Amino acid sequence: MVKAALAQFSEQIAGGFVRNRPTPQVGVELLSGLTVALALVPEAVAFAFVAGVEPLVGLYAAFIVGLITALFGGRPGMISGATGALAVVMVSLVAQHGVEYLFATVVLMGVLQLIAGAMRWGKFIRLVPHPVMLGFVNGLAIVIFLAQLGHFQVPGSGEAAGHGVAGGDWLTGTPLWIMLGLTGLTMLVIHFGRYVTTAVPGPLLGILVTAAIVIGLGLDTPLVGDLASIEGGLPPFHLPQVPLTMETLRIILPYAVILAAIGLIESLLTLNLVGEMTGQRGGASRECLAQGAANTVTGFFGGMGGCAMIGQSMINVRSGGRTRLAGTAAALFLLAFILFASGLIERIPLAALVGVMFMVVIGTFAWNSLRIVRRMPRMDVAVMILVTVVTVVTDLATAVVVGVIVSALAYAWGNATRISATTYRTPEGARVYRVVGPLFFGSSDGFAELFDVDGDPSLVIVDFEASRVVDQSALQAIEAVAARYEAAGKVLQLRHLSRDCHALLRRAGHLVVHEDDDPDYGLAVDYGVRTGILAGGH
Repeated sequence: MVKAALAQFSEQIAGGFVRNRPTPQVGVELLSGLTVALALVPEAVAFAFVAGVEPLVGLYAAFIVGLITALFGGRPGMISGATGALAVVMVSLVAQHGVEYLFATVVLMGVLQLIAGAMRWGKFIRLVPHPVMLGFVNGLAIVIFLAQLGHFQVPGSGEAAGHGVAGGDWLTGTPLWIMLGLTGLTMLVIHFGRYVTTAVPGPLLGILVTAAIVIGLGLDTPLVGDLASIEGGLPPFHLPQVPLTMETLRIILPYAVILAAIGLIESLLTLNLVGEMTGQRGGASRECLAQGAANTVTGFFGGMGGCAMIGQSMINVRSGGRTRLAGTAAALFLLAFILFASGLIERIPLAALVGVMFMVVIGTFAWNSLRIVRRMPRMDVAVMILVTVVTVVTDLATAVVVGVIVSALAYAWGNATRISATTYRTPEGARVYRVVGPLFFGSSDGFAELFDVDGDPSLVIVDFEASRVVDQSALQAIEAVAARYEAAGKVLQLRHLSRDCHALLRRAGHLVVHEDDDPDYGLAVDYGVRTGILAGGH
């Protein structure tokens, strides 16, 4: 199965870029990629600071991960790079063991993601309920908003950190008003720019207009260069300088597992979100493989690893990026900035990029969730709010896992309360219990309470036509009821067991199926002789 998956992935790599060859809107795709690249610079630098590594480590990760996933990922239009959710996990690893162990961890993280893709585990993302998705995007919008507040601090006194801002001195007086005014100007240009021209994406137009005003008027406002210098060379090949021992594996494996899980969850949720916006379908398993390949390569070239970036993906989609060209161009533009244009990029005002991200916040937040909240089931509303809060307090991946678990428990509880039975007498005097609802661990106690052993006749029939036996707890509940009827000297007969129920009973040693004229039902000969249970058709 792994070999077949890898072979399919190789075919997709060979034909992926050809099938997604740029349309006549090449200019739009390239400009969209340029806009994304400009937005990637401060994000990559800030997340590198969060992880405790050099800015180029974050920039190299944004370039390599962005390029590989753009070419071979599961859905065109997605943007990947260094992210805050991964950076906050890396902090303790770098602080305790150094950056070389981080590179080794990123390589192992990529290998684990390749395994997940080859095993097609990406399909399990479909188990994420819609309320969790709503909470996810709402929490994400808040996280992006909070992350931008760090740019309203005096440069050098506090950096944007993951979900919020670190301690630092806030801008006051004229610098604050200039920052707010330029941010608002950028947002206005983005909003109304489409009425002036459609040749240039709104976010890029906003950055250009604001940068021109700042440079032309010589305004004193924070610039990209105030974060750090982005000048550098090509990412060099670098084997992680760590001892190849079990002790090293013991150190890096827990971090690699957590990073791989967080990266895949964020990437697959972004895959779904971009798909809803563009109307495209993409392969979850292919995205897992692309993310794994990207992180494996990044670890060998001095990068901090990464995953899909929802904010930058939204910028790309809203700027018109629909093919692999936009994401590829973004990565190559970013490399060009590092190699040739660092001085120019460092003069871009941070207010312009903050304005772009604020527009992303407005576009990302699911405003319709506020309108339909009164019509949603209370549990769905609770799950949506819970995921939003956990996203802001911890990280996106944790929030999604919590939301899925709570939704699953709520579903299990709802089904547990659905177990019921209607009864009637047959002409022969037997009493029939027609069970309605699934029989599983949550409803097994309720199932046992349905029967009146003392008041029932000598023959009792349990009809499962409207029910289903799901797990071992259900089998134990049936056995307990059978034991009660046996102790009372009565016979219990089971009817309309489905084939999967037969399989469960057979594996548990409770049912021996013999061929007969009725292909749908079996006869519990051995177990029936011992306990008085018979399983058969009408």
